[in-house]
Amino acid sequence: MTNPRKRVKKKFVPIVEEAPPFSPAIHGRSASWNPANRFEKLHVDLGDADVVQIDPTSEEEEKPRPETQFFRDLTKTIISRNDSPDVGFETSVNPYRGCEHGCIYCFARPTHEYLGMSAGLDFESKIMVKTDAPKLLEAELSSLKWEPKVLVMSGVTDPYQPVERKLRITRGCLEVLAKFRNPVAIITKNRLVTRDLDLLGELAEHKAAAVNVSVTSLDPNLQRVLEPRTSSPSARLEAIAKLRAAGIPVGMMVAPIIPGLTDHEVPKIVEACAKAGAQFAGYTIVRLPWAIAPLFEHWLDEHFPEKKEKVLSRIRHIRGGKMNDSRWGLRTRGEGIFAEQIRSMFEVACRRAGINGRPELSTAAFRRSREQLQLFPS
Repeated sequence: MTNPRKRVKKKFVPIVEEAPPFSPAIHGRSASWNPANRFEKLHVDLGDADVVQIDPTSEEEEKPRPETQFFRDLTKTIISRNDSPDVGFETSVNPYRGCEHGCIYCFARPTHEYLGMSAGLDFESKIMVKTDAPKLLEAELSSLKWEPKVLVMSGVTDPYQPVERKLRITRGCLEVLAKFRNPVAIITKNRLVTRDLDLLGELAEHKAAAVNVSVTSLDPNLQRVLEPRTSSPSARLEAIAKLRAAGIPVGMMVAPIIPGLTDHEVPKIVEACAKAGAQFAGYTIVRLPWAIAPLFEHWLDEHFPEKKEKVLSRIRHIRGGKMNDSRWGLRTRGEGIFAEQIRSMFEVACRRAGINGRPELSTAAFRRSREQLQLFPS
């Protein structure tokens, strides 16, 4: 006889697990649908024919372009801490949650699910902005509890996505970092970073700034569908040149490398970035955790159906037969013959281009003024 009071665990299965087969591409977006949020029990995809009566036989070439919405993030702290052994930094500042750049492969997409939204279209069209970030950063750096160390901007989403041109939140944070002379390392795909050459140059004088420009492909046609609202490859090379000319340590991130799609470009990317002035380099291999895997597969169906099986086969080979491998150290580099070929190709390209190691940033010039300590008591 069963106990009627005994709780039975129910396994939740998302209502929508795969992309609608008729879901067309959206101009200016890499995701064309919203996969189910793994934390939500109810999911309605507004691209579902049963909801909005989309006619799969329609001659209409693409969906209407969804407008980007911005929401105020009322967070009370701005410095994030991380203890992942393969990340390479402990603290970071993220002025934005979600990213209008819309890179289809972005490992940060599932973070939008913690906000009750989707990793798909929501991630690139519903952006949380931390308008108080500079003020919060100044308060945290003023506290005697803050031990000076390198802050990464942003570590999750790009600090120079399009709306930064208007909101200037990242610039406000750099103004605070320059005031305290706290070292910062920036990772971006947008040449907008060159707007802040003055502040970065000021920090660089104290060995307290470095910029990593991420370059995934030199093919502008691929870039437009892979990373639709990022700067063009030529604009990123131009940004590297301007940063180097301004005396700011600048490097490249060949990231992410997509086996079977962009891996053959690695030597040319390294060579082009080195000629532009890049002094150091790094790389990662594409990661497809959680909802990113079906999003990426559907993107291949939309844009590169003839390459889909080759790309997915290579990814599975690198990931031990799966679409994703979350083990420390392996999640960014992979394993097996294809991963080894990529590593070897990257290292040879760097040697030929004369690429050196990353610069060591210094906290020696960090300062707090008495006025700051009075304004922001610890």
